[in-house]
Amino acid sequence: MNKPRISIVEFLNTAPLVWGFTDGPLAGRYDLSFTVPSLCAEALRAGQADVAIIPAIEYQRIPGLVALPGMAVAARGEVRSILVVARKPIELAKRIALDTSSRSSVALVKLLCRNFWGISPEFVDAEPDPAAMLASADAALVIGDPALHLDPATLPFETLDLGAEWTQMTGLPMIFALWAGRKEVMQPRYEQAFLDSCRYGLAHLDEIVREQFPIRGITEQ
Repeated sequence: MNKPRISIVEFLNTAPLVWGFTDGPLAGRYDLSFTVPSLCAEALRAGQADVAIIPAIEYQRIPGLVALPGMAVAARGEVRSILVVARKPIELAKRIALDTSSRSSVALVKLLCRNFWGISPEFVDAEPDPAAMLASADAALVIGDPALHLDPATLPFETLDLGAEWTQMTGLPMIFALWAGRKEVMQPRYEQAFLDSCRYGLAHLDEIVREQFPIRGITEQ
């Protein structure tokens, strides 16, 4: 019997969700692959994965999916790993570069522009290189580990945390990504395995920090 195929976001913020699969009691039971959020969604859409961590916006775009309950990449307020960095006050931005790794955060930026910041900028897709993005745009959306490598306190730019901006606009938490699987392959035992992996990761956060931060070149602060 083939192992269920799981497509996983390679960023640090998903490590607690998958620690049980990578370093815990569920290791070796599933076929794991790692990539950026937008490509996790494409793997699920193309039938190359059975379950994936997908941008929340993609759940309504891909037919025949089932969301796994009780876990997500979500926050109420600041998240630190999803940033808009701007060379000028965001209300003056005319052109915003959007990280091609993202889907939900791209949609979130467009919502914030229209409904919170009151601007209608030009949007351009870009690879997640903040310096290159800001060389040709007034602001840049950067997510995941590239965002965590930035230190907002030392940047000569305005830095907006999109978790905080969303909560300020709506008073609600933001769900950035979630587990979803193809309906025809989902089984209750799979759902339980994903919950068990998440609980294992949350119980081993200190271990994740000690192991992952040096590997990824990110400070604990």
